[in-house]
Amino acid sequence: MNITLRQLRVFERVARRLSFTRAAEELYLTQPAVSMQIKQFEDTIGLPLFERLGRKIYLTRAGEELYRVSRSISLQLQEAEQLVEELKGAEGGRLAVSVASTVHYFAISLLADFRKRYPRVKVNFKITNRKGLLQQLEDNETDIVLMGQPPADQDLNAEAFMDNPLVIIAPPDHPLATQGRISLGDIQNETFIMREQGSGTRNSVERFFAEKGLKIGISMEMNTNAAVKQGVEEGLGLGIVSIHTIIRELQDQRMVVLDVEDFPLIRQWYIVTRAGKRLSAVAREFQDFIRQDAHRFVQTDLIRSALKREFIPPSAPTPSP
Repeated sequence: MNITLRQLRVFERVARRLSFTRAAEELYLTQPAVSMQIKQFEDTIGLPLFERLGRKIYLTRAGEELYRVSRSISLQLQEAEQLVEELKGAEGGRLAVSVASTVHYFAISLLADFRKRYPRVKVNFKITNRKGLLQQLEDNETDIVLMGQPPADQDLNAEAFMDNPLVIIAPPDHPLATQGRISLGDIQNETFIMREQGSGTRNSVERFFAEKGLKIGISMEMNTNAAVKQGVEEGLGLGIVSIHTIIRELQDQRMVVLDVEDFPLIRQWYIVTRAGKRLSAVAREFQDFIRQDAHRFVQTDLIRSALKREFIPPSAPTPSP
């Protein structure tokens, strides 16, 4: 049989996702190109690898066996690539970094400075949600992940490197904007715009209120922090976000941090890697860089001012007569 590594790679991704569309997106190919590779692969071995039932595809018995083999080959090829990167040292090679959407507000500056030190390093940088990050770690598709605390029941190494304060935000003309020491009971009647189920922020917030025996009203779910912030600015509800994501809005006085008891919720950002993964020299250098220098890329003074409520909201507009 004249099977190519390209065919194996495409087949392995389709078999893993059970989706031609998702495989095409992840491989940066068109769906017809993926379909063609699978057809050529099936013609070469003389057996069907997938069967369609309705709108879903499933592996045939031959497909299941070949997926097991192709997965093993894929992992061996990744090990070979990592060995090559190791031989190149920290001056060259590739670095794959994936971050939570709330981390990218400072992670891009962090990577830019790292690249100044190691200009020959090729960086693959991805931003996604918590579910996507955990999937990338499971699939061994990234070297280092920066995110909130990962689940303890997965085979991962996690090291905290920075505080991540979660704060309650409101538009400047909100009735609670100028009040001090707002009780948790006072915000129970407010509506909130929250991130989607499963996000790190959502998990932390729901766990906190459950421990307090309280439940807040959620009027909308958004899948990005930008959408949450825009919703708050438009007066659709209060929001709970990482303070790292709202520095510009605070400077522009487009929103305020409410002085609510037990807030901010102090969580941490973590450096996360797959347990047992052999990191290249450049990946280890980047880990050390995060540990030593990450704090330089957050606006500490502005964050401290916001937490002390030193950003003064503008006065509410006077109604026209």
